[in-house]
Amino acid sequence: MPEVDRYKQGTPCWVDLSSTDIEVSKKFYRELFGWELEAMDVGRGLTYYMARLKGRYVAGMMQQLPDAPPGMPSYWANYLAVDSVDAAAERAVAAGGTVVVAPDSVPNGSGRMFFAADPTGAQIGFWEAGTHLGSGIINEPGTMIWNELQTNDVPKAVAFYEAVTGCTSSTGPAGDQREYTSLLVEGRPVAGALKVPIEGLLPFWMTYFNVEDVDQALQQAVDLGGHVIAPAFDVPAIGRMAVLMDPAGAAFSIMSGLPA
Repeated sequence: MPEVDRYKQGTPCWVDLSSTDIEVSKKFYRELFGWELEAMDVGRGLTYYMARLKGRYVAGMMQQLPDAPPGMPSYWANYLAVDSVDAAAERAVAAGGTVVVAPDSVPNGSGRMFFAADPTGAQIGFWEAGTHLGSGIINEPGTMIWNELQTNDVPKAVAFYEAVTGCTSSTGPAGDQREYTSLLVEGRPVAGALKVPIEGLLPFWMTYFNVEDVDQALQQAVDLGGHVIAPAFDVPAIGRMAVLMDPAGAAFSIMSGLPA
């Protein structure tokens, strides 16, 4: 079991769901991935749910904030590990990004975080671990296996992440993509970036969850009220995957095989 006890700066370390209907989301992901959900009071009358598998936290979710813009859809947010959110926020602004949520501490000493929009508009969270390091298990069924930036200007976006986290990058053919950029930490691929595949789609980060059988999980998701965005397909030398929308409207991908 690929347990994680520390994330190096620049590595995706956590994902959480902002849902327009948290009760629908809780039921869907509990049944699809077998998550146990632990409720945590985070103040302001809000509850954050920590998803647990095999005794370790793997993701989070909560009801969309009351002050969210009208019409804001449900979405999965991705977080990159950093050694200091305050220093990272300064670098983000210097690199052309915009701080969307200022650095702040999470209750109970869990850590510190901020959100930024990269220069192409994709929003990303940054996490400085306290008692909570991030996902305690990865690459196992029901846990994140890959995180991918889809943007209209890959070089511009990648330069931002390199400046903020110190990661490097490598671009070349991958699977059925003639040009795919990998973000590297100490030479190891930790995330990907590619040009938005659908014209008019705004830049965003896609979360991939591992499943044992993509076709079976796809059918189960549909039976639970989810919708298919991209039917199951094979990526040479990578694995099999599909893109879904949960019943509350959040997009995510499922994947079997090795992380890209």
